[in-house]
Amino acid sequence: MLYGAIEAGGTKFVCAVGDEKGNLIERIQIPTTVPDETMPEVIRFFSEYQLDAMGIGSFGPINVDTTSPTYGNITTTPKPGWKDYPLLQTIKEEFEVPVGFHTDVNAAALGESKVGAAAGLDSCLYITVGTGIGAGAVVGGRLLQGLSHPEMGHIAIRKHPDDLYKGRCPYHHDCLEGLASGPAIEERWGKPASNLADRDEVWELEAYYIAQAIAQYILILSPQKIILGGGVSKQEQIFPLIHNQVKKVLNGYVSLPELETKVADYIVKPGLGDDAGIIGSLLLADLAYQQKG
Repeated sequence: MLYGAIEAGGTKFVCAVGDEKGNLIERIQIPTTVPDETMPEVIRFFSEYQLDAMGIGSFGPINVDTTSPTYGNITTTPKPGWKDYPLLQTIKEEFEVPVGFHTDVNAAALGESKVGAAAGLDSCLYITVGTGIGAGAVVGGRLLQGLSHPEMGHIAIRKHPDDLYKGRCPYHHDCLEGLASGPAIEERWGKPASNLADRDEVWELEAYYIAQAIAQYILILSPQKIILGGGVSKQEQIFPLIHNQVKKVLNGYVSLPELETKVADYIVKPGLGDDAGIIGSLLLADLAYQQKG
């Protein structure tokens, strides 16, 4: 089988072709500007291939309700030009093949659950901390979805008593994303996260916020593996800080080896690295192909 995959991000679209096992054959990156500029480039790339199905993992919020007339739309994004954009329908009209569609983080969770750090498990949580914060989950072998898709980056967390930063989320100000995303780090400390590697206080505060969120996800979803991706996860020093903070927040209430002596093997980096989302989108294509009948 030959599948097409789109990881639609707020900064760039990663487009790839590959097979049902998640093996990538060819890929390109296209800047995310406005639909009239970005989408023709996307379509041009895939037009060179005879595809059996396609998968899209998109930045959100998106409409994942298959019974809705606007299923497949990007909805309330602040990204100029993309609000209410019919991403799924645009692709379906150009390529008459089955198309799987979900959030970029749910696609990454799917990739990690099938061929990454959570392979062999029937549940996992994938969190990305970068320009924004989002999380996707596989529960019982299926992508988590209910009334809509999860928006775990916008949960409320307790501010550190010494943190005077007001937060930058345009909707909630001091939610997790507002306090701990890459832009929040830069605005609070005056430098990008990549230039703050030697500032212990930066990563201690970041771990304080991320660990609170992870503890809530554990209490609600109880995933068998938690995978932390995105740009912030490339700061190696943050992982032991998060491990210790999660144990502190849970305070022994959930008494399991994964949350005590084996926490470093429980909260981990992506097994697929930066390819979790695009490989997961290939697997979304495979699901769509299998369900076409």
